Amino acid sequence: MEEKIITTYRRLLKNTNYKTHRYLFNTFNTNSRLTGLVGPRGTGKTTLLLQYIKKHFENKSEAIYISLDNIYFTQIKLIDFVDDLYEVKGIRNYFFDEVHKYPKWEQELKNIYDSYPNINIVFSGSSSMDLVKGTYDLSRRGKLFKLGGMSFREYLEFRLGLTIKSYSFKDILTNPETVIDEISIIERLKGHFLEYLDSGYYPFLFEDEENYHQKIMNIIDKTIYEDISNHYKLKTENLINFRKILSYLATVSPGQLNRNNISKHIGIDNKTVENYLNILNETGLACLIKENKSGSGLLKGTEKIYLDNTNIYKAIINEIGFEYRKGAVREIFFVKMLQNSGEKVYYSRIGDFQVQDYNFEIGGKSKQKKQIKQSLHNSYLIKDDIMFSTKYEIPLYLFGFLY
Repeated sequence: MEEKIITTYRRLLKNTNYKTHRYLFNTFNTNSRLTGLVGPRGTGKTTLLLQYIKKHFENKSEAIYISLDNIYFTQIKLIDFVDDLYEVKGIRNYFFDEVHKYPKWEQELKNIYDSYPNINIVFSGSSSMDLVKGTYDLSRRGKLFKLGGMSFREYLEFRLGLTIKSYSFKDILTNPETVIDEISIIERLKGHFLEYLDSGYYPFLFEDEENYHQKIMNIIDKTIYEDISNHYKLKTENLINFRKILSYLATVSPGQLNRNNISKHIGIDNKTVENYLNILNETGLACLIKENKSGSGLLKGTEKIYLDNTNIYKAIINEIGFEYRKGAVREIFFVKMLQNSGEKVYYSRIGDFQVQDYNFEIGGKSKQKKQIKQSLHNSYLIKDDIMFSTKYEIPLYLFGFLY
């Protein structure tokens, strides 16, 4: 069986395209003996691992890639498999994909780590698989990388075959005119942006554009009925409530959403709603924004609740036949681009959001600065439907170039 797995690994490597790669590729490394790559389904973790092997291992026999959802690992322990390859093949670099599908993965990885001091372990899995929560304290042994969906910049690179640089949060705030000038060579930028909001977050778009939104719905179902069901040990009859919550999030303005409303609409108690929302947030299906408070203020909970990204939003409203809300899409895009670039986003009472010491109000081109006028020195209007900036106004699409 080991030979079949090695053959599969070589076949996958041979068919892995190296021309384009995700934003995390240049910073991802295996300098630690234990390295984790986590992220929502569909964001390209498997491809990144195979591309990494292809680039960094001149002798491909020094490494092995294995998906742990292989039925073989229902019959043999992972540590026994490693022992065979270690002793017979001399392999010292192990890339374990879909590790959350393997029972008691935390203990098994710890045992391998402790038993073989001269091997490197790389694993990937679901966003919910937080190392800090790991029973066997893997967090102090390894380094964790998190992979989000594609930025607007990445989408343009993949779509157009261009190389486009990213810009820092400070670049976009303090010198948006320069950024706009540098990306002005991209033709039909506004059209591409509208397409991205609809269908540009997941890299599998370029494999099958026709069935893209259906694949997103499949990801939602697999996340709920496989990842959430197994990881959080929930009863099957309760899982339908996650679908109900997601559909409800698509139909209500983020500012009108709270646990009480969801509880009444779904028919489950507030404590359960809070638990389910946290699970949806951890697994990359929803996004919770809180006010930047400490102490007792933290007990007030979430201020705004969103679907995780604009493409999930579009897929769900397509399925339930609901109207498209541009306001919700704008806010989801802004939040997700900032979060994936490493910034913390908070709810703000001056405008919509706070990032670092700045406040942001999100809207269309007719949006006025009424909500931020009390704090103009550190506040901005982020406007959709504009292509150029003014003193207090920045085009929304520019935040798609953060990573």
